[in-house]
Order: sequence, then C-alpha cells, then structure tokens
Amino acid sequence: MKAVIQRVGNASVSVAGKKIAEIGQGLLILLGVSENDTQDDILWLSKKIANTRIFNDANGQMNKSLLDMDGDAIVVSQFTLQASVKKGNRPSYLKAAKPAVAKPLYIDFIKQLETDLSKKVQAGEFGADMKVSLLNDGPVTLLFDTENKI
Repeated sequence: MKAVIQRVGNASVSVAGKKIAEIGQGLLILLGVSENDTQDDILWLSKKIANTRIFNDANGQMNKSLLDMDGDAIVVSQFTLQASVKKGNRPSYLKAAKPAVAKPLYIDFIKQLETDLSKKVQAGEFGADMKVSLLNDGPVTLLFDTENKI
C-alpha cells in the first residue's frame, strides 16, 4: 500500500462537476492499493499518517501531527501509485490490486483512519474520474510505502 500525503490549507474532490468532499487544514491522502496488501498494512499506514508530525507548532517547527491538531483528511483512491515505470514509456499497473480487492481495502483504510483520528474522514469516489483541488501548504508532501515499514 502506498500513500502520498500532502499537507493542505484546503482540499476538495469533485465528480461530474459536483463537489463530494471538502476539508480545511489537514491532509490530502492519495492511496494506492497493491495486490499483496493486508489489514496489517492498513493498521500500520493509518497509525503512521495520523501520528506523523508535519504540522507547525507555536514556534513554527513541524512538531504536531494531524491527530494533535485535530485536522481534517480526504482519502482519494489512486491505483496509479502502484505503477512501474522501469521498462518502456507506458506505465505497468500489474502490482495494483483489482477493484474487487482494492475497494474493500480502501474502505477499510478510511474506517481505520476515522478510528485513529476519532473523527469523520472525507473520501473521493472509488473508481471515478475525480477532479482534486488543493492548496498545498509548505509544500509538505510525503510518500509512505508499507513494503518499507521496517
């Protein structure tokens, strides 16, 4: 499971011209599910994202987590994070989980993040053509990969 998290001043997701999710200060989380991901990956990734200290404290130092600041989150499914670009010019998506596997893990991730944050998490629409708008704050952008969690 891979996640790109972006610290945002605000973010929103629209499908077919209709806004379906919107947050203020917090994290935009792009989530790519692989064919080998498990519930253990969800638990690790959710906890890591909720507790990673990338928000400024009163001294302007990145010492606060999303959990500390009671920030908001939007999770957007993005299978292209699982792309391999090693050969040729066309990305290969063989490692990306098929929708029947990916969608339940995506939903489980959102539920786990809600549990870890003790609040509702906004979400994109799985499999939809989405338009994502954001005001990147910093910018601060991190990549998490559950294959590299040790």
